[in-house]
Amino acid sequence: MSIKPLWQKLINVEQNKAYFQSLMNNVDKQRKAGITIFPPENEVLNAFESVDIPDVKVVILGQDPYHGEGQAHGLAFSVLPNIKIPPSLVNIYKELSTDIENFISPKHGCLDSWSKQGVLLLNTVLTVQQANAHSHAKLGWETFTDAVISELNDKNDHCVFIFWGAHARKKGRNIDSDKHLVLSGPHPSPLSSYRGFFGSKPFSQANQWLRNQGEDIIDWRINEK
Repeated sequence: MSIKPLWQKLINVEQNKAYFQSLMNNVDKQRKAGITIFPPENEVLNAFESVDIPDVKVVILGQDPYHGEGQAHGLAFSVLPNIKIPPSLVNIYKELSTDIENFISPKHGCLDSWSKQGVLLLNTVLTVQQANAHSHAKLGWETFTDAVISELNDKNDHCVFIFWGAHARKKGRNIDSDKHLVLSGPHPSPLSSYRGFFGSKPFSQANQWLRNQGEDIIDWRINEK
């Protein structure tokens, strides 16, 4: 797959800016110095391969990628089918099981079926050092994902923004609430999930709003691989 055309147009613009060049140079230097960076270089922008700007129905925004071996593959909260399901995703499945009728937690953590339906699975920061959470915060990714959210706010007719965690919630300040629905809450990690993530029912709320807009809803159920 390749990056969708309108996303590629935005990325081309951002790539020419000083902040982005500094960001890429910094990440590249770390990789060349032997520091393990997740996700792999060819998967950093995976989120922009499945759905283009006008077709995004739901944005799920997290913090930064998983920092364990083999976990991050460019879709926020998702891991490939052969990787153990991380605790945050276990909690997401728990919430889904009480929020969405007939949802059964799968034995894998790959969320690509959501992406194919128009769910943009994005983090505020798109790379991380192995075993070092938040290590790439403030390198410049936040500026890039600000541009992504702004482009969706302006160019998408109506979508649902789901912001989990303090870093993500900051992105919601300038969303046009006349066009879009914003749902904010605690991050689903074990450290914060009991502060209001459980019982927040973001998935059914998103579908109800999409239905009210005349859009097809998201099938949040996940088939076994």
